[in-house]
Amino acid sequence: MTSDLRDRAVRAAVEQGLLGGEQPVTALLDVAGLRASAAALRAAFAAVTGAPVLHAFAVKAAPLVPVLALLHAEGLGAEAASPGELAIARAAGLPPERIVLDSPAKTRAELREALALGVAVNADNPQELARLDALTAAAPTASPIGLRVNAQVGGGSIGALSTATATSKFGFPLTDPGARRHLVRTAVDRPWLTRLHTHSGSQGMALDRMADAVEAAYLLAEEINAAAGERRIDTVDIGGGLPVNFASEAHAPSFREYAELLAARVPGLFDGRYGLVTEFGRSLVAKHGLVLARVEYTKSAGGRPIAVTHAGVQVATRTVYAPESWPLRIAAYDAAGEPRTGPPVEQDVAGPACFAGDLLAERRPLPLLHPGDVVAALDTGAYCFASHYGYNSLPRVAVHGWTEGPGGISFAAVREAQAPGEIVAEAGAGHRDALLPRPSARGRLSDPGDSMKA
Repeated sequence: MTSDLRDRAVRAAVEQGLLGGEQPVTALLDVAGLRASAAALRAAFAAVTGAPVLHAFAVKAAPLVPVLALLHAEGLGAEAASPGELAIARAAGLPPERIVLDSPAKTRAELREALALGVAVNADNPQELARLDALTAAAPTASPIGLRVNAQVGGGSIGALSTATATSKFGFPLTDPGARRHLVRTAVDRPWLTRLHTHSGSQGMALDRMADAVEAAYLLAEEINAAAGERRIDTVDIGGGLPVNFASEAHAPSFREYAELLAARVPGLFDGRYGLVTEFGRSLVAKHGLVLARVEYTKSAGGRPIAVTHAGVQVATRTVYAPESWPLRIAAYDAAGEPRTGPPVEQDVAGPACFAGDLLAERRPLPLLHPGDVVAALDTGAYCFASHYGYNSLPRVAVHGWTEGPGGISFAAVREAQAPGEIVAEAGAGHRDALLPRPSARGRLSDPGDSMKA
């Protein structure tokens, strides 16, 4: 979104009471921006292939039912990596054939449910494949089943998010001694294995390296089909991981840039013989989210101004724990939601949690903040407020989608703010006395561990 559009949204949120005394922090999602990203993704791949493409939004990036419902209405599916994410996708109305299940630790129950529903499954390892052997033999399924392949092309600038390293925990290694020959035989021996999946990382990956992994998966598919004497592998899931620019308003790199690179590097994958699946997440939603927080106090320590706000580790966990990898842009507004003006002053923007590292930004040049002002953490639509971190029992924040029309900006509730009673319930309130001594049948107090000692 442009800075002018963002300013109007912030002002409207303050004027309409979304941020105030009872709600010192809230999150906003630009609905038009989400739709535009979905359209850009569809158009980018439609321009390079006439084959069917399922764009499966990575639920982990924004696990919110209304967001998935909106993206489904815009032609996208969902990629789930847990039973919870699968349940969210189903609650959003996505049909099973538009859902992909990925995870390195699927239980038998998860696999059985996915196969019964007809959800696509990518097997992560030989032991999971053995479970699928048994399950598919016991009951027919409409689920497309694939192998997740670790192309082992190397990592990116963020090691924790690099999934195609030599020792990655994900997938079947491709370049280990004897691995390629084994993968070909594995696929040839199983007529129901019709897909290959690869994903090289999430943020911090160079596009050329991502293309290396896609090319490796394509070449493996060609080798399997040649060995089988037929078109056994009919779909390649190329994962997601398109990096997001967190330094400015620009959406770069673009979906079109990546699709054109892939089509140039791996033309055989785009000539119509293979269906495609993508699993983009962050790149679809990150730049369409804002966290707004009231400045509660300002102070100075060691000569540096500090603004204490209500947004920190609970909404921007990765930024707080790894600020070098996940810096956030911060915009400053006054109490009325108007852009704060004044000369830039280096200051810390702190969160509410009780540890020293709970900072949204450190030594950030901003107009000097005052109590009652509003700070906006930009580009937080992915992996931030939607994926709450409950440090200090801080509540999940309210999320509002916004649109601009002839009458101005209007808001729709996506998720209500978490109430104190909900926090208490999650903390085991219904089992308050579970660990206390209880009267025994003979009237003496018994320890709850007695039964375990017997």
